[in-house]
Amino acid sequence: MIAEAGLAALWLAAALAALQLVLGLSALRAAGVAPGAGDGAGKATSQPFSTSSIPSVVEGRTGPAIGGPSTTLGMDGGGEARAGPSTSLGMGGVGGGPGAAALGAAIRPLAIVQGVLALFAFACLIVLFVRSDMSVKLVVENSHSMKPMLYKWAGAWGNHEGSMLMWVTILAVAGALVGVAERRLREPTLIATLAAQAAIGIGFYAFLLFASNPFARLNPAPADGMGLNPLLQDPGLAFHPPTLYLGYVGLSVAFSFAVGALVTRDVGADFARAMRPWVLAAWIMLTIGITAGSYWAYYELGWGGWWFWDPVENASLMPWLAATALLHSVTVLATRQGLRTWTVMLAVVAFSMSMIGTFLVRSGILTSVHAFAVDPRRGSFILALLILYIGGALALFALRAPTIREGTPFDPVSREGALVGNNLLLSAILGVVLVGTLYPLGVEAVNGEKLSVGPPYFNAAAGPLALILVALMAAGPLLRWRRDELGALARRIALPVLLSVVTLGVVLLVSPIGVLPLLGLTLATGVGAASLAPLWKRNLRRTPLFTWGMVIAHLGIAVSLFGMASESSFTKEKLVAARPGDTVAVGPYSVRFVGVDPIAGPNWTALEGTIVARRGDGAPVTLKPQARFFPNPPTETNESAIATRLDGQLYVVLGKGDDDGRWQLRLWWKPFVTLIWGGGGLIALGGALSLIGRLRRERTAHDRRAYL
Repeated sequence: MIAEAGLAALWLAAALAALQLVLGLSALRAAGVAPGAGDGAGKATSQPFSTSSIPSVVEGRTGPAIGGPSTTLGMDGGGEARAGPSTSLGMGGVGGGPGAAALGAAIRPLAIVQGVLALFAFACLIVLFVRSDMSVKLVVENSHSMKPMLYKWAGAWGNHEGSMLMWVTILAVAGALVGVAERRLREPTLIATLAAQAAIGIGFYAFLLFASNPFARLNPAPADGMGLNPLLQDPGLAFHPPTLYLGYVGLSVAFSFAVGALVTRDVGADFARAMRPWVLAAWIMLTIGITAGSYWAYYELGWGGWWFWDPVENASLMPWLAATALLHSVTVLATRQGLRTWTVMLAVVAFSMSMIGTFLVRSGILTSVHAFAVDPRRGSFILALLILYIGGALALFALRAPTIREGTPFDPVSREGALVGNNLLLSAILGVVLVGTLYPLGVEAVNGEKLSVGPPYFNAAAGPLALILVALMAAGPLLRWRRDELGALARRIALPVLLSVVTLGVVLLVSPIGVLPLLGLTLATGVGAASLAPLWKRNLRRTPLFTWGMVIAHLGIAVSLFGMASESSFTKEKLVAARPGDTVAVGPYSVRFVGVDPIAGPNWTALEGTIVARRGDGAPVTLKPQARFFPNPPTETNESAIATRLDGQLYVVLGKGDDDGRWQLRLWWKPFVTLIWGGGGLIALGGALSLIGRLRRERTAHDRRAYL
């Protein structure tokens, strides 16, 4: 009955999402703020929000209207609150009469209950996998009774249906958290936001229930399952997909905030402050997911690379690029009342990229270790959702954009100007990645010809833009808000520029390398120094936590860039056919091949090589690469062996043997490669500190207002 209970919870959650959408639209129309309820020309709504004659809706409770003079809150064409002769805050209620207030009061509870039901359904699926219930089709196709417990647990989302249920669960729980915690937005904007979130949920509930039912039964039930894809039988499966989905769904909340603000013409600082924690949290999760996924592929696939520009890798990179631009834009709107149109548009674009990524992974049009679905009908369903949501949001944006004022003006030479340049460059890189990812698919759809767009295109097209972006990132934090002078900036950035010049000279003297790696190393040192500049002449104990977060995140970019440039410039590789006892030199290491022995694991057998590596007169290091065989399903994999040191990694892969007793060995020495993922960790840490700092400051400000 567990599967039936989970399926029933999904149906109930879908029904509540539909009810949440209907009540939200009804409340907005009753208040005169739903799309089409006004004049349709982007002017102020004909009926202001009023709390003078209706019950107040605060934190989901009804009660007397806020006392004092009769109050009204209207909106001007730019999304600014404009007080009439008698005014009060819109958080007091939803205008349009008691009916609108009653409808609005039901939205939060519906969102909360929907989140609980979705979470219950996902918990049921996990229980089915842990118990190895072979009467459930999904368990049979993706698990086995002999699997280790970790892979039974994580196997619940290591497949198409389970991962989509995780998506929907996170989506519903996020909506519930908005309903529980959000108190900064005016009530009409919050209702519009939750209605938009419900609209997204309805589409994905329908997708699960009609095209990807995770609780489908088998009768009769087989004796055992087919097993999980061996490439996914790694601890990385336990955290890599969840972090990415948390990022994707966080962007859906930002999208819903943007739609809600457009519907109610409330694109202002309060909207930005409400959206910013969600954008920042989504960006942190995407950063962690991409970084962890890169390292997972690096050691699991055995090809020695950390990024291959695989279309599914790009599917996670594109939302991150858009989220990075959105994060900077929403910060300007929250603190400086600028970049309003940018912020709304980027929220739509960021969620669009997550939808495109979902389409690529689950449509069946890609063949990748990362892709799940192979049924094109599912891809058509997701494509229809993408067109519906993104097309609708873009239409709403086109309708409302002329009414959005850009707020406080600023000079090109200013921190705002640098952030606009940042957004333009990020958007250009996003366009390069998007075209390179979708172009082969378009050509194949038109004439059936299969094309491959790989690293040469992406490196040549996106690499220079990324380096310009990094250089601008070094200067941005050193600029003043609104207006600055180039001469003053030159004095502030002199030391980082000097360090870059010194690095350039040293690298040119030591070893000739490619232009892009050379510029990468040069910029990395300068950006690293510039990232610390906001701490100069500060009392470090009194420096805000979010400033520390910015510094650490920017430093992480410099660290990752240094690792990427070093790995691409100085890597040493050897491919040999070695007999036991042979010695090979790779980089600073002397590597001796000892031999190969058969071993057995929990659900696999393997041939394990023994390799002893020594660096100069140092202590020997033993490495044991494996060639594994999994019986369920029958699959062969290579498990690399890695020795990590402060200045790089020795990476070894065992290949096939021949009749002469020789074994293929692939060996790499990768200088400073670990800085790539260490920098990613710093970026995520910086984001986390910024999030904590922002939330702490907002709580302090809220408590101060409450005290006053």
